[in-house]
Formats: sequence, structure tokens, C-alpha cells
Amino acid sequence: METRSEQLYEAAKKHIPGGVNSPVRAFGAVGRTPRFIASARGDRIIDVDGNEMIDYICSWGPGILGHAHPRVIQKVQEACEDGLTYGAPTEKEVQLAEQIARLVPGMEVSRLVSSGTEAVMSAVRVARGYTKRDKIIKFKGCYHGHSDGLLVKAGSAALTTSVPDSAGVPEDYTKNTLVAQYNDTTSVEELFAANKGEIAAVIVEPVAANMGVVLPDKGFLKFLREITERFGSLLIFDEVITGFRLSLGGAQEYYGITPDLTTLGKIVGGGMPIGAYGGRKEIMEMVSPLGPVYQAGTLSGNPIATTAGIETLTILEEDPGIYKRLEQKAARIAETVNEAAGGIVCVNQIGSLLSIFFTERAVTDYESAADSHTGKYAEYFGFLLDAGIYVAPSQFEAMFLSEAHTEEDISYTCQKMREYFQDFNS
Repeated sequence: METRSEQLYEAAKKHIPGGVNSPVRAFGAVGRTPRFIASARGDRIIDVDGNEMIDYICSWGPGILGHAHPRVIQKVQEACEDGLTYGAPTEKEVQLAEQIARLVPGMEVSRLVSSGTEAVMSAVRVARGYTKRDKIIKFKGCYHGHSDGLLVKAGSAALTTSVPDSAGVPEDYTKNTLVAQYNDTTSVEELFAANKGEIAAVIVEPVAANMGVVLPDKGFLKFLREITERFGSLLIFDEVITGFRLSLGGAQEYYGITPDLTTLGKIVGGGMPIGAYGGRKEIMEMVSPLGPVYQAGTLSGNPIATTAGIETLTILEEDPGIYKRLEQKAARIAETVNEAAGGIVCVNQIGSLLSIFFTERAVTDYESAADSHTGKYAEYFGFLLDAGIYVAPSQFEAMFLSEAHTEEDISYTCQKMREYFQDFNS
């Protein structure tokens, strides 16, 4: 008998490409039918068939407090009574910008947008306008949204001009995007040497989280800060995932490295569609209406998203101990897997982010992540899903912890992971 999720998926495929509005939701990498979610509260999500699952996706990051936090919901409901959007300035935009400036070291001035993709696209445009240069460096395996100029992969060597990584993107759109290897300082040095005076910015996920979680090597971020300063380029931290998740000040506070520009999304809107980009005042003064870099958006800074963001950040400010508790929960899962798996997987964990790679080698960049056995991950995913544990339906995504995850749920998760790896090793 077909489940309701299966029925909805078949119906969705008639009018939505692939039946989903974002590719990873299709469960294609794990050979399953996607679960259609009906509701969520705390650390649980419930699908349309009534299956209740412990959620370790947390809407890909913003659910740091868990789903439907009472304070956030109440504030949003109150804000909705005053209207959803005005297309005009509001006091809440000012309040959120002040919070961001106070909490994030590198964001003296910021502009609100509606998504992480939009934030990154705009930050790159500002960097080019400020430096009057066209080329940027990104890292293979780091994802910065789906804007044309950043959907690229490396060519035959690190110094080659990148080719589009998606149909529909003209090569001319990506010819100024250079690709280096994450955690490889030499690849960055070679690109700067081959493009002297032409590189506007280096953009990086300070902790990569879109090829699975990959930590920066010791000194790597400091190196990026130093080489960009040496060559007059800007350093952009894409903190769409790490912002307010690794610490109140994001990865830049965690590592003590201040970039020139920062992009945010996810948590800054408490789960509502929002993003932000910002940096030093003299750089952000390039943005219209003050400067010649144009960027606009009718829904940017809308009162509902800003309300959710303000309350979420306020809760995090009130209880900074949340970050230690989150790290302890994630570390407990990581330790359990390391003990149970017996070296057949690589576990990368930092703060409340972790990934379990089905490879025996250390995962430090895209190539080592890509060496993982996706078929084995699919089996692991299916085992956990059947046990009521919802993790990323892809080997190359992160696992997220929230404040709402209870000790009992962590214990249950660890128990099921031990069971899987004991069977796997037998």
C-alpha cells in the first residue's frame, strides 16, 4: 500500500521538477522516497504518514533552538497581525542590523537580503566594485549558492579557468572564477602569482559544510587573511551555515580571523527566508544608494523574517552556554561512531556540526570527501530512517544538533548507530 508521502511525491513530480523544490530533498542519493513533513516541534519532525523522527537536519542549520520555539513563534504571530511586508523601512531592520554588528566581528555595516545565494552574489559584486578587479578565487567543494558565477568546478589543473558546473550557465559567466583546493595553500599562491593585480576576492566557507563537514587545517584561514592583504584583495567568509552556529560571532569569532566581507543566512532569520552580507563601513559604502554597486530587493528585511531573527539571536545572547552544550552533544555522537565503527569511517566534528564519511582516509578536501562510499552511506541512512532518526539524505551534507535535542534522544541515536556499525562489522 502506498504511503501518503509516496502519493504526494508522484503528484509533485507532475508539476515540480523532480518533485522537489531543492535537489537534495529528492532522496535520489539514498534510493528512497522523500518524506513529506507535516509538522515539527523541538527536535522532532512528523511526516504526513504520522512517522515521528528525531531531526538532525534542522532545516540545514537554522534550527539551532529546535523547531517552533515558543518565544519565536509568539513574536512572529504578533508581527503577522501588523502585515507581512511593506516594501518600506521598518525599525526591526535597524534592530537586526545593530545585533549583527554587535555580535559578528567583521560586520560593521550590513545589508539584508532574502537568501544566502543572494547574499553571496551581492558580496562578490561589492568586492569587485571596491577593488575594481574582476577575478575571484573559490575552493573546490565549497558551495556558495546557485548564482551563475559560482556554479563552477576546477578544470584540468588548479590554474585553469573554471567551466560551468550547471547547464544554462555561459562559460563567460565563470571565466573570472578561479578554483583552488581547500586546505591547499600552494594552490592559492599559484593562482595569485598567475593573476597578479586581477583578483578581487577570495571566498571561502571557513568550515566547509557542503561536501560534508571539512575543517580548515591549522593556519589555513590565517594564511588566507595574510595573502589577501598582501595582494590587495578582499577576504569573504561565507558563514551561511557557520554564522551564529559555531559561536555567537560565527567562525570568525571561533577562529579569531576577521574577513573583509561576511555572508549570513539560515539562523539570522530564525528559520525564515533571509540573508545578509556586510563588512567594513568603507567597503559597504560602495552599495547603492551610497555607491555605484547596485543591489535591491522588495522583500529584503521584511518584518516577519526580521522579527524571527531578532528573537532567535536574543535567545542565543541570553544563554551563551548553549554552544558548549551543543558541542558536547555532537562530540558524544562523534565519539560513539568512532568507537563503534572501528576505523572504517572518518568522523569530522566541530561545535554542533558533524559528518560521518564512509572512507578510512582522513577527509580534508573535496577529493578525500569524494572518495567516500555513497552506497554504504545510503544503507546507513536507511537504517537510521527506519529507526526514526532523520539525517541528511546525502553523504556530502552536514548533521546539525539543536538545543532541543534531549539527552534521551542523543542516547537513543548513539544506541542505533552502535547497532548499525556492529552489524556492519560482523
